[in-house]
Amino acid sequence: MLKASVIVPAFNAEKTIKDCITALTEQSFNKDDYEIIVVDDGSTDKTAEIIQTLPVKYISKPNGGPASARNLGAKEAKGEIILFTDSDCVATPEWLAEMLKPFSDLTVKAVKGVYRTPLKSLTARFAQIEFEERYEMLKKAPSIDMIDTYSAAFRKDVFEHVGGFDESFPVANNEDTELSYKLSSMGLKMVFNPDAIVNHLGHPDSVLRYAKLKFWRGYWRMAVYKRFPGKMVKDTYTPQTLKVQILALFGTLFSLPLIPLFWHTYLDMPAVFVALVSFFGFLAVTLPFMLFSLKRDMLVGLLSPLFIALRAASIGTGVLYYAFKHLP
Repeated sequence: MLKASVIVPAFNAEKTIKDCITALTEQSFNKDDYEIIVVDDGSTDKTAEIIQTLPVKYISKPNGGPASARNLGAKEAKGEIILFTDSDCVATPEWLAEMLKPFSDLTVKAVKGVYRTPLKSLTARFAQIEFEERYEMLKKAPSIDMIDTYSAAFRKDVFEHVGGFDESFPVANNEDTELSYKLSSMGLKMVFNPDAIVNHLGHPDSVLRYAKLKFWRGYWRMAVYKRFPGKMVKDTYTPQTLKVQILALFGTLFSLPLIPLFWHTYLDMPAVFVALVSFFGFLAVTLPFMLFSLKRDMLVGLLSPLFIALRAASIGTGVLYYAFKHLP
């Protein structure tokens, strides 16, 4: 039996798939001990043509989303440990060895690595610091409850036992959160290895793309919270300040129109009070992230309150859209 199978789902990934696979073939790990499986999820560009020139096991299927592509790859895998990364990720040479290292502890059932980005736009740099903030939280947790698919590893028997990724999630959004929470609810040990690194070529590099990404993050996270409501209160990956930022921003936005509406009535001062408390409360809870980011990127740190407001507005709107669509 092979020690590991690396599975990459690919959909219209002609721009990045070659770099992704080349990096996986150049791992420091013994090449006879692992295989690479690429599942083409019904691409309509040159992805399939490119994959078939590379030294990988190639699987093709009609488009059905990354969850179904990963599950199909897992069924074909011969490794004791199955790993996932994305077609726009380029692993460092030590990635596979680092991902497998924690499994020497037989109680460890899943491992998560980290993102880095070579992108230079302000938005991509802010997104990277967001990840860095979360990584600092994960370093302190003896067992985590979030395994992102860009750098994920599972014992194959555990992955098969829980049925893999839920294929009702049609896009690459929170299907990994759902699986992670499921494993966490079973009391299984999952760990974080910050030395297992992939470079992500697809960080959001514009404000609009970032806002859309966060909107759908909020929407699909609510679908997961519906199944695991306890995680809405606390998990090992989500900063508590993020939740307060969303509440404070929407408190400000909803209270501002009430001021002129209630002006010169007995409700004018309460409306002003709520607006001021919400606004200054929002600024206060942006401060920890601002200080954290100033140490890493001065310009991003100075602009971080604006990015945080955009993030809170986007996620919050996604949450409200989910709630509206699922009204009884």
